[in-house]
Amino acid sequence: MSLKIIVLAAYALMIIVVGIAGFRKTRSFSDFFLGGGKVGAWMTAFTYGTAYFSAVLFIGFAGKIGWGFGYSGLWIALGNTLIGVLGVWWLLGYRIKKMSVEYGVHTVAEFLDKRYHSPFLKLFASVCIFVFFIPYTAAVFMGLSYLFRSTFGIDYTLALILMGGFTALYLVLGGYKSITIIDTIFGMIMLVGVVVLLVSLLDKGDGLANISSGIAAIDPGLVSKVGPPGWWPLVSLVFLTSVAPMAMPQLIQKFYAIKDKRAIRVGMICSSIFALIITGIGYFAGATTRFFLNPDSAPRAFDNGKPIFDALMPELLTNIIPEGLSIVILLLILSASMSTLAALVLISSSTIAKDFYAGFVNKGVSDKRLTLLMRYSSAFMVLLAVIFAYFRPSTIVSILGISWGAIGAVFLGPFIWGLFTKRMNKIGAISSSVVGLTVCLVLYAQGMPSPQAGTIGMIASLVLNPIVSYMTPAP
Repeated sequence: MSLKIIVLAAYALMIIVVGIAGFRKTRSFSDFFLGGGKVGAWMTAFTYGTAYFSAVLFIGFAGKIGWGFGYSGLWIALGNTLIGVLGVWWLLGYRIKKMSVEYGVHTVAEFLDKRYHSPFLKLFASVCIFVFFIPYTAAVFMGLSYLFRSTFGIDYTLALILMGGFTALYLVLGGYKSITIIDTIFGMIMLVGVVVLLVSLLDKGDGLANISSGIAAIDPGLVSKVGPPGWWPLVSLVFLTSVAPMAMPQLIQKFYAIKDKRAIRVGMICSSIFALIITGIGYFAGATTRFFLNPDSAPRAFDNGKPIFDALMPELLTNIIPEGLSIVILLLILSASMSTLAALVLISSSTIAKDFYAGFVNKGVSDKRLTLLMRYSSAFMVLLAVIFAYFRPSTIVSILGISWGAIGAVFLGPFIWGLFTKRMNKIGAISSSVVGLTVCLVLYAQGMPSPQAGTIGMIASLVLNPIVSYMTPAP
């Protein structure tokens, strides 16, 4: 335990030192939010990957999906890699960078305003980011708090307060300049961590063949191409987690900040390899929870014999990883989560400072005042997310599903079509955004699982913009 505390203290000190260094170099809003728009390939690759995959993957998704779908959850890993990373970088990366420079915009909401000449769409997008990024951020905090409870026996609420305070401190200090440096370190830690996890799983389970036969003995469907829940729940999970990144503001921002076209080409390869390793091992580990865990061996992961999905992976990690290497796994989850938290809070705070305040309240605000407001807004968003996480309204997968689905439904139609064709107009963009979100929320309110509701809302958004735009006058 003392070794863990020492390593965590050193880890925290490293982050604070980098944060202070970033604070000294941050002289403008562009520095704080985009790192000056000159971030290189490797840093962008790592900051994209670490923002994409967090404790939500390793704690929430891997546990619940691995338990229910078994090995077929690996289709999600493949979709995330080929569509959510490779596809985004290849198809959208340079277009996003080029448009951000041509329009002179810093945020996705600003892009929608300039592209469609619609202040309403800018305001609507800003409000949606503010509303739906709070539960998303809270889901990451929940995953971290569950992990600290399993690893250190720390009370959930105390862990939540500690992580919230530390995240606010590190982000408020440095902004994006610090985030890119720290995310590169975080990415390397994550790669080492998942390798340790894979080796430990195979060693503890006496090899892949023995683990697979054990899982098949529990339920043959867990080792089939499509797990027991069926093809539609699986397809919706692949679509939700792989297509939504094409318009997720915290990931799109990375291309606003990247240096040039060459950096995009190099970063695409690095980020795709990183994603395949991280997600592949993560979902494989989740599938082994059926093999390693039961109410007797891991009582904290079960309630009257039924699995507590958000507790499965923390218990698996506690039981599988050798004591001497457990600190590596702790740093793996912590690194993945800190980077995602920073990306989410940075984007959501920009909706307050840049999109709303500078866009509607005080259009002549000074750059210095805007940067200061970003720092205050970041701390405020962390506080709201911590309060939300305290009440634990649902499982991590459900919270993330509705958050991703809602944001995807709001942005996919207007953003994707707005990048590729000039024929899309304001009426089509607004219709696709508002109707897509409405479909998502109505289906969820009627009891449809959040991944399926989010998927249908996102599809509606993508389809509506071209239909409505071609039925109405061209811009």
